Amino acid sequence: MGLRTRRAVASLGIVAFLTFYVWAVVSLGARLPEHPLVQLLFYGIAGTAWGIPLLPLLSWSEGRPFGFGRPKQD
Repeated sequence: MGLRTRRAVASLGIVAFLTFYVWAVVSLGARLPEHPLVQLLFYGIAGTAWGIPLLPLLSWSEGRPFGFGRPKQD
């Protein structure tokens, strides 16, 4: 699969994942107690945690295996 195709697939995957993620966070957030500290912790963690599952997808879209610091030399 070419790099351009990988990037297009990854873009669609990111949009789909973020749509589901936002829906899940909002649904869970509605069930939280209305204490400001609880909401701050939940939304603070949820607001930063979305990037972790996307790292392998982003690495794949750039044509390199996840976890390696240097890109492949073509």
